[in-house]
Amino acid sequence: MKNKLAVTSILTAITASLCCITPVLALIAGTSGVASTFSWIEPFRPYLIGLTILVLLFAWYQKLKPEKEIDCECETDKKPKFIQSKTFLGVVTVFAIVMLAFPYYSSMFYPNSEKQIVVVDKSNIKTTEYKISGMTCPSCEAHVNHEVNKLNGIVNSKTSYKNGNAIIEYDQTKTNELEIEKAINSTGYKVTDKN
Repeated sequence: MKNKLAVTSILTAITASLCCITPVLALIAGTSGVASTFSWIEPFRPYLIGLTILVLLFAWYQKLKPEKEIDCECETDKKPKFIQSKTFLGVVTVFAIVMLAFPYYSSMFYPNSEKQIVVVDKSNIKTTEYKISGMTCPSCEAHVNHEVNKLNGIVNSKTSYKNGNAIIEYDQTKTNELEIEKAINSTGYKVTDKN
């Protein structure tokens, strides 16, 4: 029973962060289009976090509660297997916390794609706001910025999952709105409107 609780807490912690882990894995694998595959999980994230915490609390309660005394003269002081130990449950708890916190530190896995741009004529600089659907965490922001910054002529890229947008400043002589939209759509998130 205690082992099942540990496995359940690991699975719920991973599932709760799957929407944010997928973009990083997609970047590493070079398949950025699958980044938004698990974004449907985001609305359930608070429930999965709660379930993870409840399962871990119950597992710790089971592990720390006093054992019932047995009225026999048999030997019961056997050392438990590692998978049944407090150490293992501690490792599971730390792993669950790391997984649950993943959205807050995931951007460190993206390479710095900001580049120095020499602007010859400021009249060529244009700013466009793209409305984007499917973004759910800071990892999504980093993924969009990473793809957009691969284009020549990008001066600045600010993406916000909370606002569901990206504000892109670019040199019109080096790139255009259609190329930027293609770059954003290649992440798996979709441009729904632009201003």
